[in-house]
Amino acid sequence: MAMDKECMLLLPSVCALLADSDKPLPDDTSLEKLLDRLTELSEAGVSLPESCPCLLDFLSTVTHNTTCDPSILSFALKLGGLMAATEDGFTAVQARSTLDLSFKVQHWQDAGLWEDPCVRIGWIHGFRRMLLHPKALFFFVLSDSTKPLLQLQRDASLFVASAASQLLAHILLTYQEEDGSMESQYTHVIQQTTDYMKASLLPKDCTQIAPSLQVLQLLAMILNRAGPPLRDQLLQAVAASLEDVVEVGYSQLTPALMDIIMSVYSSDKDEGAPHHAVSRLLSAMLNANKAADLLHAAAAFLHGGHHDPVNTTLAVKVLLMPLHVCTHNSLLATGDEHHVLTAAQLKSKSAFVSLICVSLRNAPQIALMPPDVLPCPPASIVLAVVSLLKACSGHHSSGCSDEAFRCLLASGKVQKCALEVLASLSSSPGANSTMKSVFEVLIQYMKNPDWDPTVLHKSYKAFIQWMNICTSFPQQLREDLMSTVQKRVCDPRWEVRDSSVELLGQLAGVLALKSEDLPSTSTPLLRAALQDPESYVRASVIAALARTLAPSWQQGAASHQGQADLVRRLLDILSEDTEGFARRAVVRYFISWFSSSPSSSPLLLDSVRRVLSLGSVDLDWEVKVHTLELAELLLDSVLSGRPGYGQNGGGRSYEPACALHTRTNGPGATLDAALGFLVDQGVISALLRCLVDCDRPVGLKASRLLISIRDTVCPLLADARDERTAVATCVSCVLPEEIRKMLERTPGDQDGDHRVGVCQVLTSLDLDQQSVLLSQSSDHVHNSFLSLLQDIMSTRAAHSHTDAGQEVVVDCY
Repeated sequence: MAMDKECMLLLPSVCALLADSDKPLPDDTSLEKLLDRLTELSEAGVSLPESCPCLLDFLSTVTHNTTCDPSILSFALKLGGLMAATEDGFTAVQARSTLDLSFKVQHWQDAGLWEDPCVRIGWIHGFRRMLLHPKALFFFVLSDSTKPLLQLQRDASLFVASAASQLLAHILLTYQEEDGSMESQYTHVIQQTTDYMKASLLPKDCTQIAPSLQVLQLLAMILNRAGPPLRDQLLQAVAASLEDVVEVGYSQLTPALMDIIMSVYSSDKDEGAPHHAVSRLLSAMLNANKAADLLHAAAAFLHGGHHDPVNTTLAVKVLLMPLHVCTHNSLLATGDEHHVLTAAQLKSKSAFVSLICVSLRNAPQIALMPPDVLPCPPASIVLAVVSLLKACSGHHSSGCSDEAFRCLLASGKVQKCALEVLASLSSSPGANSTMKSVFEVLIQYMKNPDWDPTVLHKSYKAFIQWMNICTSFPQQLREDLMSTVQKRVCDPRWEVRDSSVELLGQLAGVLALKSEDLPSTSTPLLRAALQDPESYVRASVIAALARTLAPSWQQGAASHQGQADLVRRLLDILSEDTEGFARRAVVRYFISWFSSSPSSSPLLLDSVRRVLSLGSVDLDWEVKVHTLELAELLLDSVLSGRPGYGQNGGGRSYEPACALHTRTNGPGATLDAALGFLVDQGVISALLRCLVDCDRPVGLKASRLLISIRDTVCPLLADARDERTAVATCVSCVLPEEIRKMLERTPGDQDGDHRVGVCQVLTSLDLDQQSVLLSQSSDHVHNSFLSLLQDIMSTRAAHSHTDAGQEVVVDCY
């Protein structure tokens, strides 16, 4: 990769313009774009100092010109680091005496520019790009840059502080395995870093949490990737300070402390037991005095997935305690009770609810743990969640204290969390034994019209999850469910109606796997719901109908009047509905029908023809893409197995409808029969219309499918002795107006409004070039390096001649 000649000629002018400027560019992203282009060149192996000496001149000029705009100074610092990212480049830049001044903090402080975060970010990013080789580290240490880098860890700008942390971590991690020649420089950086951490870890008071949090996050970032020598050095230096932080007990620091512990556990997973300092720290965390800290620490440890029997057992007991206290389902043995829930915590509903939700969210993982870790059978955890849901709905059991009951009653947060957890617990051992209790509470929740729509939606999801493990659909449960859903489908809230029809579709899919059908009342219910005023609901109804009818399609059931009426209604929606959601669902419905049906009934083929005609001219690009997917199914049905089909992106792995495939591709079937079928069904017309569509994904898919047809059908034209070829040339179609106009501009293809041979059209259109162009985004035209340089020059010129109140229109990509 190299810079083209035009760019080489223009780049010096751009550099001179930027170096001579004391004002920012009107488009403040153009400098970043320019840096991105130069970075691409550098990463491709181009030596920027050697191939673009004007960049060296630019750096030298800007470094000495303290009146430059801070954004240009920042760009220069980043560019300097980029050019010095290789040892040869570093030498070339340093030979111009540019690096020493550019990265000397005192120089920018004296000029009053260090206060601008742009300059500080440029300094950090410049070093970040440069620090990839030993010479750069020598320079960093000799210029005493560690001290300002550590000061920037607490910068008032969060962007600067974050970038500074990333740079420090990069230095420590990059050079941890370098040879002995680096040892003194590397040791110097480590020593200064650990001194800074020890001095900053312990907050002076509750108002000074932020510096401690920043150091903890930095430490976790480094420990997560550090090797044994660096990891041990850091832990040995800060272990005592970390224990002091735990003892002080600031809850805001708990997640960061657990990140450190988990980072070391992760890095030690292949080396046996974790570092002893971290074991002590974890033990302190799991014996914290604050309930929230204790639960969050236990949850973090559990999520780490580490095998530590003692701490894992303790963490499980801690996490089950809130659920045990609320439901008294004997989750914990006598004597295992922990001081996690006190009377004071029960007085705060928000704090109590937060603890319950932490306990709940960890229940599914706990239920899957080995028996030697669990204090109770997994089924007891399921029943505890059921009891919790009953308490939320007003059932006050003897095991729940009055204080806890008041906190749980009608708590939407606990309900939503518990229902999600109940859905996940369907896969836990022994879940079958709790099924009756689970379905009872779920039906109870579905029947309550006062619940929040999200609560009802999560009840439905949990119901489906438990139906997956149910061996059959009991009659009483069927009746309870359908009577409930019939009411919910008429709910004034569209979200509830939407969830209710979705439930029927999902349940149909589950029952199909068990060779069972939905109750007979479900299909009329869904058909009536097609009239729903909300487009989201109409779309969900159509999707549910497709799932509900799929078993009859797969069995090849004959068409009946009800099916014909439904088809007419769906086609009306495709042609008339003002919302794209429902129209997309209609096309997907016919895709599902065509994919599932072993035979091609006249009703299905007539419907597909109509869908292709309507869908290919729809205003919604997703409708058109789905229409092309339907067209692709027809192509697979009639062309799969023929030489050339599917070699250039058209066609997909699909078992074609048996009857249709046999008729057009079976023994004795001629090529013209297949091609004629595609023309009659409107496949060719739909593809040609979509080829010139303004939406790129539509045109791209159409071009690939047309190429697949061309490569399957047209090669036979080369053999005039083949009798079938002569017939195939007679298969013609009427061209869409846009395609006709394109061909009229091509010599020898002026056919006016006459029918044109399909192969003549496919070979006349440059489909391969069309596909290549559509595969590229518009960036390949507008986002060139030359375009960027020209924009910078033109916008700067326009800016210099524009009044302050005028708007400058920038055409940078």
